[in-house]
Amino acid sequence: MAKTYAEAGNRGDSVRSDCWVSIQLNSDGGIKLNLKSKVKVLYGESIEALIHLMLDFFEIKHAEVAVEDYGALPFVIMARVEGAVRRLGIDNGKRYLPDWKYPVKPTAKERFRRSRLYLPGDQPKLQLNAGIHKPDGLILDLEDSVAPLIKDTTRILVRNTLRSLDFMGCERMVRINQLPMGLEDLDEVVPQKVDVILVPKVETPEQIREVEKKITEIQACLPEDDRHQTFLMPIIESALGVVNAYPIAKASNLNVGLAIGLEDYTADLGTQRTLEGKESFHARSVLINAARAAGIQAIDTVFSDVADMEGLVASVKEAKALGFDGKGCIHPRQIAVIHHAFAPEEKEVDKAKKIVMAFEKAGKEGKGVVSLGNKMIDPPVVKRALRTIDMALQDGILAENWREE
Repeated sequence: MAKTYAEAGNRGDSVRSDCWVSIQLNSDGGIKLNLKSKVKVLYGESIEALIHLMLDFFEIKHAEVAVEDYGALPFVIMARVEGAVRRLGIDNGKRYLPDWKYPVKPTAKERFRRSRLYLPGDQPKLQLNAGIHKPDGLILDLEDSVAPLIKDTTRILVRNTLRSLDFMGCERMVRINQLPMGLEDLDEVVPQKVDVILVPKVETPEQIREVEKKITEIQACLPEDDRHQTFLMPIIESALGVVNAYPIAKASNLNVGLAIGLEDYTADLGTQRTLEGKESFHARSVLINAARAAGIQAIDTVFSDVADMEGLVASVKEAKALGFDGKGCIHPRQIAVIHHAFAPEEKEVDKAKKIVMAFEKAGKEGKGVVSLGNKMIDPPVVKRALRTIDMALQDGILAENWREE
């Protein structure tokens, strides 16, 4: 039996920057729209006009539509209306897309990913200004932070957010759901110029190849100007995933990093996660070696106690010492702490400067061998030194004219 009623969105006293929409289909009577909004005097006419435009787009002629608005921006209202229409099953595969609001520049496979901030995909209030905190990446999450019953409408909201949010230079990331559901997420988000897709709970290389194949198929159907370089970051969260870490890391040329999620990993082991991390030391070491062997980045898990800044600093320093390139964040206040803790120390910068200067001098002199003092310098050492210099420049530790100092 066909549905005649559906709803989507959030409602209640704690809701901000969102709305709730319900649609009751009727056989006659036209459109009856009941809008409740604290800003109805200012924006009521434009909100109602947008909803009528969408109902006409989806060919809905007779319905009672109720909207409770809590300061939602147009792209959020659009997502909530479309979510209700999809649940009615009368969308006929059509999508009502907001216009692109900001230009999107391509990312790079090798760039700093010290911090990536998780943002629940169903919470616009947490997304709108997240870029001002300047993490290296913003993750719109479709997985653990989203309740199972609203995953269908959340992927529509995330799609619209990608087209409408100012990421302020942060890398545009989406964590999809565990496969096979995650493949449905790709249909919505890949056309929206995502930089990195985080793939959770990866246990085999075949899963990554499946995601890569799906992305390739989606992009092949897009106009050439709309195709965007999308990379992958598998997340290892089980004992089997750790065992297969290197094959997973090598499974696709789209892989830019290998991340670890310790909450699910320790649960899989049947143990508890501790601050000391003895229970996860083996897994983290395996992941770092797998990432390095595959030529991609190693990304550490989140630090879950947002109030413990000292613990976070210690955790980041440990991660850096092990060889990790970055760490997950669940609160904006963690970002600056992570960046500072990952920043190179003075002695690291001084050593890197000497290596780079020696490398450049050898190049000018046409020498095929680079040495510093009595020690030979091989290419991986130079590459690491250049990365240290780049990070010091980005963090303001070094001036652009450091060679002249």
